[in-house]
Amino acid sequence: MNVKVDDAGERPLIALAMGDPAGISPELAARLIASPRVAAAARLVVIGDRRILEGGAKAAGLMLGIATVESGVIGPAASPVLIDLRNLDPAAVTVGEATLTGGTFAVENFSYALRLAEAGQVAAVCYTPLNKKAMRFAHPGYDDESRFIQELLQLTGRIKEFNVLDTVWNARVTSHIPLKDVAGQLSREAILAEIRLTVDCLKQSGVEAPRLLVAGLNPHAGDGGSFGMEEIDIIGPAVNAAVADGFDVSGPLPADTVFLTALRDGYHAVLTMYHDQGQIAMKLIGFDRGVTMLGGLPFPVCTPAHGTAYDIAGEGIANPLASEEAVLLAARMATAAHNRGGSA
Repeated sequence: MNVKVDDAGERPLIALAMGDPAGISPELAARLIASPRVAAAARLVVIGDRRILEGGAKAAGLMLGIATVESGVIGPAASPVLIDLRNLDPAAVTVGEATLTGGTFAVENFSYALRLAEAGQVAAVCYTPLNKKAMRFAHPGYDDESRFIQELLQLTGRIKEFNVLDTVWNARVTSHIPLKDVAGQLSREAILAEIRLTVDCLKQSGVEAPRLLVAGLNPHAGDGGSFGMEEIDIIGPAVNAAVADGFDVSGPLPADTVFLTALRDGYHAVLTMYHDQGQIAMKLIGFDRGVTMLGGLPFPVCTPAHGTAYDIAGEGIANPLASEEAVLLAARMATAAHNRGGSA
């Protein structure tokens, strides 16, 4: 069964997995269902528990009226639908805390959404925020979403995390590893592979001619070797190889100014060497609207870049902008893949 677009053949079907129930995820799911911006771009197939969703709608002051369907009969109708797994009694939720119960709920919903995409029933997957501690309670050995997807779907290719903010993306060579291990994980081949994947994902999102900047690792990008040799021995040669392959890439630039240059000069992405080197800059620029996108998959997977916000759970004040942007990015990528007649 393949119903990746709606009955007009235009809007992609996107699975929305409800994330950690102890935070703002239920409220954000409800706000996405009610969002005119989302409705214009995609049709949601929500995965979770109706009781938890109704609690989120109540917090947001919304009446949803969403229909329940079975996974095999999603159909290409116009309105959002809910696959009710009935997998969490609201009385079991400890608001504001990471628990095994909440992690199990999120793991089940996320896994179900990924399986729908794998089976071709939806064109993309989005999810409201997860909590890594809760996910580890439910799935020991959980590192991050990339590793989880790779293991669940038994994928062997590169799956990497991108942060997207308006027109600028942040890619990174290393991600969820200790800072002391970063330098040892850098290589010419790894950096060149990230450049290629970033360019490919940017093109999938509609950027015809991506332009990239690459950050250095050390202060002042090593200052000619005074503060480290990685820029001279590894990062610079990788950039030169990418340019020789025809990519529009420059660097390495000092990490403390590379984002200023990207924003000023209209670059599409910055490749950083480690997690916080890019995350701090992106979240300072626009915390409430940043998106995390997982690239290298057969279909887009997107989520808001912020976390579960346990401190405001149930208060009805969660900002849905980043969640909306996540769905809109997934919709653009899925639509482009549909128009190409292939996967994202």
